[in-house]
Amino acid sequence: MPRTRKTPRIGFHAPIKGGLHQALLIARDTGCDTVQIFSRNPRGWMAKPLTPEDVLLFLKTRRVTKISPVVIHCNYLVNLAAADEPMLKKSRDSFREEVERAILLGVEYLVVHPGSARGAGEADGIRACSQSIKVACRGLKLGKLRILLENTAGQGDCIGHRFEHLREIMDHCPQIPLGVCFDTAHAFTAGYDIREADGLEALVDRLKGTVGTRSVRAIHFNDSRVAYNSRVDRHWHIGEGHIGSDALRRVAQHPKLAHAAFILETPYDDPRADLKNLNMLRSFVDTELP
Repeated sequence: MPRTRKTPRIGFHAPIKGGLHQALLIARDTGCDTVQIFSRNPRGWMAKPLTPEDVLLFLKTRRVTKISPVVIHCNYLVNLAAADEPMLKKSRDSFREEVERAILLGVEYLVVHPGSARGAGEADGIRACSQSIKVACRGLKLGKLRILLENTAGQGDCIGHRFEHLREIMDHCPQIPLGVCFDTAHAFTAGYDIREADGLEALVDRLKGTVGTRSVRAIHFNDSRVAYNSRVDRHWHIGEGHIGSDALRRVAQHPKLAHAAFILETPYDDPRADLKNLNMLRSFVDTELP
């Protein structure tokens, strides 16, 4: 009998020009099961409020498209581990707003980077991030929403480049539903060598021993434009970077990761490139294991 295996849901980070609901339509029209979006401008502190009409249209479009899960990525300015008090206050306020928007939109996941501890130590950054999450979520009913901590490349003074960091943050926030967004490019440049099969198994074992593989709810599926252990964050097109097609195929087919939503975050320099990356990922998950 042929072997059967669970295949992951796949999608990409879709643009929201014309309204948040447009991302759902784009995802459906490109054959995606899942999608990631920003809920607002990712590079500004001020966010245009969501109107009741915005929310209803998004919810209606989601019922029609059946896209699931939907992932919101937090805006880029938020630094939950900031040592600078004014920056920390702005980041906590902005993150709370992100959580409130995610609740209104009824999405499953909100992805956030743990932040940079510049001006303080690693342990201080982990404590500040944990406290920021608790402060931002205070008094909110998260319902089905789960906040996903994304592993980082470790550029500058960023925490989160070791899965032990994410485990510590989760342990500090036992009352808040947290999970993990595993980014392939970030892990590779942070020093997890997944180019060979034994390296991938070592990483999966590390996940098991720290955050637990079931906590990995989303995977940012990217090649890396920069070299192994460079501690630099540069995503690249699938099969064209330093990780390579064979290694990424093994990630896409790993049975311990198949429950997660696989999200492409490759450079959006050409819409055709996005489709090429999507087709590559689709070919990986549709290919039977030898």
